[in-house]
Amino acid sequence: MRCAWFLTLAWLPFASVAAPPDTIYFGGPILTMHDSLPEAEALAVTGKTISAVGSKADLLAAKGPNTRLVDLAGKPLLPGFIDGHSHFFQCVLMPLEANCSSPPAGPCQSIADIVKQLQAKQQEFKTPKGKFIFGYGYDPDLLAEKRHPTKADLDGAFPDNPVLLLHVSSHGAVLNSQALKKFGITAATKTPPGGVISRLPGSQEPSGLLMETAFIPIFTKLPIPPLDRLLDLLKQGQPVYAAAGITTAQEGATSAGSYKLLRAAADRGLLDIDVISYPLFQEFEAATGFKTPRTETNYSGRLRIGGTKLLTDGSPQGRTAYFTTPYLNDGPAGQKNWRGEPTQPQAELNAMVKQAYDNNAQVLVHCNGDAAIDTLLDAHRYAAADDLAKDRRTIGIHSQFIRHDQLQRYADWKITPSFFTVHTFYFGQTHIANRGLDQAQNLSPFRSALDLGLQPTNHTDYSVVPLDQLFTVYTAVNRTMRNGKVLGPAERISPLEALKALTINAARQYREEARKGTLEPGKLADLVILSENPLTVPSNRLKDIRVVETIKEGKPLWSKP
Repeated sequence: MRCAWFLTLAWLPFASVAAPPDTIYFGGPILTMHDSLPEAEALAVTGKTISAVGSKADLLAAKGPNTRLVDLAGKPLLPGFIDGHSHFFQCVLMPLEANCSSPPAGPCQSIADIVKQLQAKQQEFKTPKGKFIFGYGYDPDLLAEKRHPTKADLDGAFPDNPVLLLHVSSHGAVLNSQALKKFGITAATKTPPGGVISRLPGSQEPSGLLMETAFIPIFTKLPIPPLDRLLDLLKQGQPVYAAAGITTAQEGATSAGSYKLLRAAADRGLLDIDVISYPLFQEFEAATGFKTPRTETNYSGRLRIGGTKLLTDGSPQGRTAYFTTPYLNDGPAGQKNWRGEPTQPQAELNAMVKQAYDNNAQVLVHCNGDAAIDTLLDAHRYAAADDLAKDRRTIGIHSQFIRHDQLQRYADWKITPSFFTVHTFYFGQTHIANRGLDQAQNLSPFRSALDLGLQPTNHTDYSVVPLDQLFTVYTAVNRTMRNGKVLGPAERISPLEALKALTINAARQYREEARKGTLEPGKLADLVILSENPLTVPSNRLKDIRVVETIKEGKPLWSKP
């Protein structure tokens, strides 16, 4: 009874407080994401925080002469979306790069289309000889040629410029001859453990494709514009997050160069939303100056270090994810009986996780294949031997092909999966071809995770797919592939559960549930207004809902033109 009385007090109308609010929202459903009051008629904001949630009559009775009244005109108000995993730095770089994605994310349906996109970007920036040209998002499975481009496909159009074309997974790229020369990749270059260097038939000559550990050193050394130019690009690119209704974003694989930009932007007050940075373990000291991983509790200029990011394998669509059983197709460089490979030996992963745990740093571990998830569980067992079930907020990023015995271990050991249900649409048919229908049906098993008591988050891994939180909800609810068929109907969840994955569950992922994720008094007024109610529209129309306005700490940040 005492607990119930306290909850009632927490939701008393604003009229019980002396000062009038700055803003009152009413006239549409207030979807709180809070189980004790799932929907309300009105919400009041004072300063940066929510001051009351309750009935329209009670809250309007408390208005003052300067209170701003916002009639939602039937549109729903929700907590601002919290990004489960993406790469915030990409909003800075993408305006400089050619979009070589296939429909609906981009225009490319053939290798010739890719060359045209790269040429258009070269002309846009009048790129001089010797300077890099970048493209992103190509998907060999969706191209007419059904293969990766090669250096030969790019050399004819770009004989004097290095070209780097990023794979849709962001785990590899095709380089032309000039780019391979820049990085010293030759026939004599050995393929590193956990990496892929595709070779021309019958020789050791690189064909252009580099993936995983063969690509990571190149990725961290790519030339980027001067800091002032990057800050200008940040101003242009940052609104893509606010336009998606996101008020807290993640930079999920921070390098030394990207952290320098983020820190400069934060110090100059240029970040409009909160950004949580997870430097790559190997880059942590170079990026931050701290010798060991750490988690910062407080934001400084809307930026904080959330912990560190580790990699255990690659991508299933790129056939570099690490599995216990072979792919149905050859590996990306023609490997036979291919299961993928771990990114580093188990002993190295164990040592990394232990160092992070010993410093109370949160760990985000990229893992896609079931063998990679085994390496995460083994590393956790090694590093947390004193208390396997301690709530460390360890996150299994993607965890796409997790087995049910592994999911049970996640539940037992309080490891949270951040799923990637958008794969059901963009890559579902590819996963069936690579892994077979039975395993593909279990992709991102949201329903099973919820039934075990886990509180998964969901994400776009931007820029792997476009930043669209409502499309993410749509894929979690429907699990529809490009061809209209459903992949894994038993793992579908409700719209409310899908929204919680992007709000309160995501707030818990970052240990910010006390100040974000639900609409209740005392929490930050991070809000989003949508065009329609996700809880009442037909599920096949969830993807058509649009963000109307995004509010950060009580102040309008972005509105639909």
